[in-house]
Amino acid sequence: MTAPPAVILVGGQGTRLRPLTDRTRKDMLPLVDRPLLAYTFEHLARHGVERGLVSCGYLPTQIREHFGDRHGTLALEYRVEDEPLGTGGAIAFAARGLDATFLALNGDSLREADLEELLRFHRSTRARATILLTPVADPSRYGLVRVEADGRVASFLEKPRPEEIDTDLINAGMYVLEPDVLALVPPGRSVSIEREVFPRLAEEGSVYALALPGYFLDVGTPESYLQAHRDVLERTFRTEVGEALGSDFALVHPDALVHPEARLVPPVYVGAGAVLEAGVRAGSLAVVGAGARLGEGTVLEGAVVGAGAVVGPHGSLLGSIVGEGAEVGAGCELRGLAVLGPGARLGEGNVLDHGLRVAAGQAIPAGALRFS
Repeated sequence: MTAPPAVILVGGQGTRLRPLTDRTRKDMLPLVDRPLLAYTFEHLARHGVERGLVSCGYLPTQIREHFGDRHGTLALEYRVEDEPLGTGGAIAFAARGLDATFLALNGDSLREADLEELLRFHRSTRARATILLTPVADPSRYGLVRVEADGRVASFLEKPRPEEIDTDLINAGMYVLEPDVLALVPPGRSVSIEREVFPRLAEEGSVYALALPGYFLDVGTPESYLQAHRDVLERTFRTEVGEALGSDFALVHPDALVHPEARLVPPVYVGAGAVLEAGVRAGSLAVVGAGARLGEGTVLEGAVVGAGAVVGPHGSLLGSIVGEGAEVGAGCELRGLAVLGPGARLGEGNVLDHGLRVAAGQAIPAGALRFS
């Protein structure tokens, strides 16, 4: 059975990920060696989806210029919103003309689930809408979905208080929808499918939900962005990058220059044209982007250095992020979820800690920032 088309929502601006998203869409942020959105496309294609309708508004050309009209076996079409329409409005806008069952999902999260099983369940219940569920450790950050024994959704509860939590299942941002659901989306304004459409379907008993084993991560903060890199490198879920890492969990591009006295500690990724000088220790859980340079004696652990960034000698980057094209002076320390924005310049001897973020393009003089 041919998989239905998928509407892929990519409207978010990624404000919680600034300054990394000052110049780049959230879904186009690099995750190891490719944009975050590529993993969603890969997941869909792996389960037989052949047509993707990309619904976007903010900086849409970044997606189109990178992916064009195809990613592997997945043909891509673009639906560009003139103004934000919300999840329900964006789905209705992108799905215009579809006359059969289709998938809809958020493109800036990572997930791995058996879509064939989700579709089988949807058809067996004759639901108008089916929601993929996932368990999370802290449901208070999300909306809970309460489900009957047969999978019918009983109710939704947004941002529950601790005493209200009676399930750990949340909406994973992927749906199977029948086209008649779109008639419930009022035109001409922003509409949330989660808050306005699904509750109406729950009242009539036509929305179901299914929890499947797999993987889910909402990539919305520097902490979860680093977690996404760790999960790809550790092969927590299936990806093309993970498969390329091989049994030694290390992938070094043939064009990279790694000094014989540099040390790589798996899992680790080193991109094309990257340079690692003598005494560098990269890993574990380290990503060095294409064309980046790590100066002599630099230590990179649990951290990401973006493409084209330069780190001076004897730097220490632990649990931190350096944006594309940024410059880090000699002897700097970045730790504790510190983020140096794209194109920023950090003078020598600075110490960034406690989640400090330096804006894109900002210049910090030598020794200006210190944390004890």
